[in-house]
Amino acid sequence: MPLQYESCTFSYSRRGRPVLNGLDVSFASGHTVLLGPNGAGKSTLLALGASAYRPQDGVVRLGRLSPVGRTALRSYRRKVSWLPQNPQFLSGMTCREHIAYVGWLKGMSEREAWRAVPQAIERVGLTEKRKDKVGTLSGGQRQRLAIAQALVHDAQLLLLDEPTVGLDPMQRRRFLDLLDELRGSVSVIVSTHDITDLDQAFDEVVVLENGTLRFQGTVAQFESHADYNCAPGRRLESAYTTLLRTGEL
Repeated sequence: MPLQYESCTFSYSRRGRPVLNGLDVSFASGHTVLLGPNGAGKSTLLALGASAYRPQDGVVRLGRLSPVGRTALRSYRRKVSWLPQNPQFLSGMTCREHIAYVGWLKGMSEREAWRAVPQAIERVGLTEKRKDKVGTLSGGQRQRLAIAQALVHDAQLLLLDEPTVGLDPMQRRRFLDLLDELRGSVSVIVSTHDITDLDQAFDEVVVLENGTLRFQGTVAQFESHADYNCAPGRRLESAYTTLLRTGEL
């Protein structure tokens, strides 16, 4: 189910410079990585896709659904899960309580939410911490808790904004394995600065700069922009630098 942005314009104040200005982009089903420098508009794009913000102009659609109107908004949010860059937590709750609570907020019944908790928490490797208070978790454990919350209600699309920040190499490997497990059943858009594992984890690359689409294509097409003389292990980094330097569309 593709996520589409049609002529979307958004700014954080009426007179402020638009973060996105008439942006048109359609994300294919599958796993997409969203790249771009700080201030490119990546977080704003995902927040719009999550219906946390509404564009001043244009429309966001998930298939035939658009988050306009109370009923449509509820249906839309049930299909989309969003992990913002700085997720908020209720530190007095246990991990399992927090995940169940988020499932309930997403429209699940209390019974459905509690039934979904064990699988969601096991997928991120927090089963042993399930009864611990959120306030006692490390930064990396909180990030994994946030990912579990994004998975609890069986969304069709996950929007993950810098989900590997604070994860150690083993935890990052677990996250990449989780993406692989989700392939074919859930579409994922991941915003990140880390391009190390693009060829292993993602089907599509989207590069955003100053709210403008700089590139959209397969990982192989992205890599083809690398400098000819680039070392083999640096080709993805070279391609990213080249695209931003040339502003190629």
